[in-house]
Formats: sequence, structure tokens, C-alpha cells
Amino acid sequence: MTDQLSIARQRETAILDSVNEGVFTVDRSWRITAFNSAAEKITGIRRQEAIGSRCCDVFRANICERDCALRRTMSNRTPVLNAVAYIVNKQGERIPIRISTALLKNSEGEVVGGVETFQDLTVVEQLRKELHASYTFEDIIGRSAAMTRLFELIPLVAESNSTVLIEGASGTGKELFARAIHNLSPRKNKPFVAVNCAALPDTLLESELFGHKAGAFTDAKRDKPGRFALAEGGTIFLDEIGDISPAMQVRLLRVLQEREIEPLGGTKSLPIDVRVITATNKALQKEVADGQFREDLYYRIRVVHLLLPGLKQRREDIPLLIESLLSKFNHLQGKDIAGVSNEVLSRLMEYEYPGNVRELENIIEQAFVLCRGKIIHLNHLPPELRPNVAHGAESNQPMSLAELEKLFISEALQRNQGNRQKSAQELGIDVSTLYRKIKSFSIELPEKDGRS
Repeated sequence: MTDQLSIARQRETAILDSVNEGVFTVDRSWRITAFNSAAEKITGIRRQEAIGSRCCDVFRANICERDCALRRTMSNRTPVLNAVAYIVNKQGERIPIRISTALLKNSEGEVVGGVETFQDLTVVEQLRKELHASYTFEDIIGRSAAMTRLFELIPLVAESNSTVLIEGASGTGKELFARAIHNLSPRKNKPFVAVNCAALPDTLLESELFGHKAGAFTDAKRDKPGRFALAEGGTIFLDEIGDISPAMQVRLLRVLQEREIEPLGGTKSLPIDVRVITATNKALQKEVADGQFREDLYYRIRVVHLLLPGLKQRREDIPLLIESLLSKFNHLQGKDIAGVSNEVLSRLMEYEYPGNVRELENIIEQAFVLCRGKIIHLNHLPPELRPNVAHGAESNQPMSLAELEKLFISEALQRNQGNRQKSAQELGIDVSTLYRKIKSFSIELPEKDGRS
């Protein structure tokens, strides 16, 4: 009988060792009763050391104390599938794993313990990071054609001292691009000074930009350097340049022409060595045509012009941005949320984003506040993004993958005025594939069909 038990145990061990994933079993006291060779390899702990020890002492996982997958299975009799966690191996290294759990029952159907399988995700995680890094440029994330073109331009723009105008809707990341230009420039070791021109009235903005002398106005008890002086040798970023008054436009034009400033209440001009980057959420050329912005100043600040796309013009970047935001808020809030559900991803892919990337960030942050599990679901999103089932509104249902694909193709064709060659290149597909998809989705081409 003893020999038969020994043979059975040997056969059981051989079977477990043939599995590529780590496998271990526990009894009702959480003591490890089996530990295969893959588990030894992943954890760095020998089978003899593991068997008889409590599983939390062996794995030291981030979920052991507060959200143990095996404990959940033992409590509610429901298996856990493909949960993501981290363990600390014998060398103290943090190893990402994917786990699944199930109950162990005897011949009478009584629960005698649990079994957990786990897969080392180190290689997958490394590939994910490398992929993410290849689509990240100075903290700006994107792989769309529009963002790729901007990524190619920024190093060239950074090499020069030319004044730059960045145009884009609110929330598109204008300051991020300004900082990227500065960080890649020969001025990178000098100050980067940002000023929101719309936040201050003229009198305060003049003092803020150019500084003031003691006695220049009430409460001006001592000299104060302006932002231009503080940015000496570096870069000044003038955000919302389209909101400054005509009088301030005249002052700024003189500074750009003469490359010198005169503090408020001062009598002597001071030379400056500052690179100027400006930004606005307005169509500044239209402001010039309407007489709201000086034409001579416009051409002074528009030596180099960058136009940032809104998020709805680069929907293919949304999954990357979501992944980056998940990582950011996991770190800030001490959580371990693994991702978003397919329904949430579909909803976020089709949304119009009037607030652009900043709005997406706010959506994910709210979801983090409401989510208590590992996956963000539709009920964690703001009300305007949740499906209105009660009213049966079809437009509120998430798009299918086919509908999203049709949307991407239609938008690319619109952006390229129907030019299929350019659209296919932007989408990263062959022209013949694009033709086939246009036909299968019954997509109507724009009236102006620029095929050549």
C-alpha cells in the first residue's frame, strides 16, 4: 500500500513537473502540499523549502494580505481566471504573474484545499515596456501618423532658436510639446519658464513678464525680476497668447524685435537671451483677419508653426494613453488595477473628447476612485459615458470592433480628402486592403476624391 502511494505521488509530481506554468496546492491551513519545477524556477525557492510553508511566506505577493485569489476561491467556491499580480522571488526581484485558482476536492466531494497556477509575465512585461517606449517621446504618447510627424519635427525645431507658435485645442498637451522642444535644445540646462497669459489682467501681466522697480506701483517695495529675466539663457513659454490685449501685443512685439525688456517703472532697457515659445487654443490667423490680433506680431511668433491634433483625430492613440494613465494612477493611488473591460475600451474609443487628453485623464481618474476590483467597468465611468439601457438608446451602446474599424477608415479618408494612398499609409495597411474594406463596409468617399 505504501509503495502504491509512493508511486502515485511520484506520478503526480511528474505530471505537475511537465506543466510549463507554475503550479502549487495548499491544504485548508494554507500549507503548501505540492510545488512543481516551474514554480521553483519562477520563485527561486526549492520544492523542499516550499512544501509545508504557508503560501504567503513563499510568494510574498502584492495580493496576499488584502485580496488573495486562492482565499477568494476557497471562500466563495468560485475559480479565479487570469488575474494579474506580483510576487517577490528569493532574490528580492518583483515578478509579474498571471494566476488562476480552483478548489481541490476529495473523492467524497469535500473541499480539502486549493490549487493555483501562475505564469511568469516578465518577458511579456518587458516587451510591453519596450513597445510603450517606442511610442513615447519626451513624456508625449502617440503612434498615430499625426503624432509621428510631430515627433520627427520636434528635434529639428529644438536645434534652432526660432520663435515657435503651437496651436491646438485645450487639453492637447501644448505645454508638453513646449517642454520637449526645450529639453532637446542647447538651452536644456537653463530655465524653462511658463506663463499663462490669460490668467492675469494687463497691469499684472506686464509686471509678471518684464518685472518692476521699487515704487513702480503701490506695494512695490523692492525690485522684482520678470519672467523674461528669470528665463535668461533658457526658454519662456507664453500660453494663451491669443488672449493678450492690443496694448500688451505692442509691448511684446517690441521685445521680440529688440530682444530687450524694460521693467515697469524703469528707465533703462535690459538685453535678454531667451527663446520664445507661444501657444494658443484659438485659430490665430482668423483672429488676425478679424482684427483681434496684430498681424506683425503674428508673423513674429509664427516662425515655426506646430498644429496639435485633437484626441478624436488620433483615436488609435487612445489604448496607449489609457495604459499610461493606468500606470500613473496605480502609482499615485497605491492601487493595482490591471486594465479596462472591452466595453469600456469600446466606449472610450468612440467618444468625441471635447476636452481632449486632459478629459481622458479625468475619466480614468474618476474610474480609479470608483473601482474596487482589478478591471474598470462601464459603471465606473462618468454618467455621460454609461449606456442608457433604460431609455434603450442605441447610440449609447458601445461600438463593435467592426464599427470602430469603419470609423477609423472613414476619418482617415476625410483627413486625406479621399486620397486612398495617403489614407492607407496613415492606417498602416496596404492600399488593396483599404479598397477591400471600403467596399465591405460600404464607406462613402468624400466628394473630392484625390486618388492621385
